[in-house]
Amino acid sequence: MLRLAEKIQAAPLGKTFLFAVGQAGFILKSAKGELLAIDLYLSDCVERIEKDPGFRRLLPKILLPEELIFDAVICTHPHLDHFDIDAVPQMMGNGSTRLLCSTDCEKLIRQTEMEYYNSRIRYIKAGDSEEIGSFRIDFVDCDHGEGAPDAVGVIVTVDGKKVYETGDTCLRLDRVISLPRDLDVLIGPINGAYGNMSEEDLPQMAELLKPKTTIPCHYGLTALHHGDVGRFYEIMREKKLPCTLMRQGEGIEL
Repeated sequence: MLRLAEKIQAAPLGKTFLFAVGQAGFILKSAKGELLAIDLYLSDCVERIEKDPGFRRLLPKILLPEELIFDAVICTHPHLDHFDIDAVPQMMGNGSTRLLCSTDCEKLIRQTEMEYYNSRIRYIKAGDSEEIGSFRIDFVDCDHGEGAPDAVGVIVTVDGKKVYETGDTCLRLDRVISLPRDLDVLIGPINGAYGNMSEEDLPQMAELLKPKTTIPCHYGLTALHHGDVGRFYEIMREKKLPCTLMRQGEGIEL
């Protein structure tokens, strides 16, 4: 069986792919072969820092930080399953990868002694945009509560495809009602804890935005992160809304 890095490298040029890494982590590969990472959690740092077996990783590590060279890495907020303090410095160590992270990640940049990479780091907020290679990246509002007030969602446009990764957020239809209605993919959390949408909430967002497909995330990694993907699927089927359930390490062509 191919490792994830090999699978991504083998994905043919001329097509656009989305790969699920687990938790809220996804990788986009453009038709030109450029790579964009969003909220990759590749280590065990959450359990190590929290010292709670409820945060023990239950999904395997399927990618090493140094296995791929990303054109850009996005960290939507400073929670350690989104800004992996063990992995992000290694992903930045190649001399070319750019880091786009929410403004409240600055403390983690200092903590990991990554100021050396400041010329390749941009602190972003809702309303900001960035173009890196084939990727047009628009950062949008989300509501992850007082613990991450500067958290953002991400809309990535690449090769004529549009992917909206909500970031960690509760259901705020008032904040997403103005977002595009031509989404190819909507990705959102379903764990219903720590200020996130639940299995019942994400289908409501899908009803409003009407993407071509909706992919649930933020479940299965640890016991305390919760999330019932079976319940999500039942609701989407009842509402006759298209969805895609991605296995960890799976890639789909957009």
